[in-house]
Amino acid sequence: MPEQKSPAHNLVLLIIAQALLFTNNVTLIAINGLAGLSLAGNKALATLPIACWVISTALMAMPASLHMRRAGRRAGFMFGTTFGLVGCALCSLAIYLHAFWLLCAGTFVFGGYNAYAQYYRFAAADVAPPQWKSKAISWVMAGGIVGGILGPETSKLTRGLFEIDFLGAYLVLGGVLLVALAVQSALRIPPQSDAETSGEARPLGEIARQPAFLVAVVGAAVGYGMMNLLMTATPLAMGFCGHPYADAAFVIEWHVIGMFAPSFFTGNLIRRFGALQVMFCGALLQAACASIALSGSTVNHFWMALVLLGVGWNFLYIGGTTLLTETYRPAEKARVQGLNDLLVAGTTGVTSLASGVLLDRAGWETLNWLALPVIGVVLVIIAWRGLGMRRRLPAV
Repeated sequence: MPEQKSPAHNLVLLIIAQALLFTNNVTLIAINGLAGLSLAGNKALATLPIACWVISTALMAMPASLHMRRAGRRAGFMFGTTFGLVGCALCSLAIYLHAFWLLCAGTFVFGGYNAYAQYYRFAAADVAPPQWKSKAISWVMAGGIVGGILGPETSKLTRGLFEIDFLGAYLVLGGVLLVALAVQSALRIPPQSDAETSGEARPLGEIARQPAFLVAVVGAAVGYGMMNLLMTATPLAMGFCGHPYADAAFVIEWHVIGMFAPSFFTGNLIRRFGALQVMFCGALLQAACASIALSGSTVNHFWMALVLLGVGWNFLYIGGTTLLTETYRPAEKARVQGLNDLLVAGTTGVTSLASGVLLDRAGWETLNWLALPVIGVVLVIIAWRGLGMRRRLPAV
């Protein structure tokens, strides 16, 4: 059995692993749609490689969680990274052969890495003392800010590394995955307790009927889905508006900074004001994003909208994750976390596929008009939960 280490040791490694994960993810987001556009016969299918990546993440979310319940976090994370290495090789071959459907297959396999690595945030909650749970989740999520900077810069430097466009970018991601494997191998997360492996567990249906579970999942799923709908379309929309790739990479870079920079204080906000209030603010920020995107199509409009989109996602996702950890018992953890990530990734997969089709058929403005009422539903659900909790408070 590996020697157990302090929570700080594991948190630092999880933060580094998160940074490497999002270096991969942001690079894939920046290049997959454009690579798909260059290879696809039907340009409406340009975002299908991204959709395959996200759909794979959704399909593997529950199996990944159950696998880590048996094998442990460390072994699970390392196993998941092998999917990324195989997917990276397939994507590189697809670019070399100019094969669109092989690119889709490669991104689908790549999604297995994302499915396992999404549980870094839950691993942080596992190793932190209860009173530091929201902060630990936030700190690990903050690691993504490094990926937000490295990803776009990596894609700009490596996209034209070889004569075949995008080949260098996909090959370099393989090196990032090997570093991730080395970091994961140094994790020393304690084994699961008896309460987690053999404690009493309720049926999933009973757990899912809890109002807190509903708000946590809907907030995270819609927040992630709307973020993905608009983010996936942004490089293509900016290209249609005549902006060069360097400007699109700049906007995506700041979007990812917006996604993760707030993590340095989101945990404190949740501890002070509560998860519901932070999630409500996140939904308002995403609504503001769509409003700004509808007001113009300059680089500054895209930049400001995408930064707000990222901050809104941060508040909804970390708030939803924190709220979710309050809805299950130890023995229910793996199944509930798996169901949550299945629903979140499933929603994101649908929006990834819809993004390219809607952009091609209806345009950037319609995409933002469609996002507004969906975000409005999230605001109503969070407000409903907040009012329900207030009614149950004893009168003073």
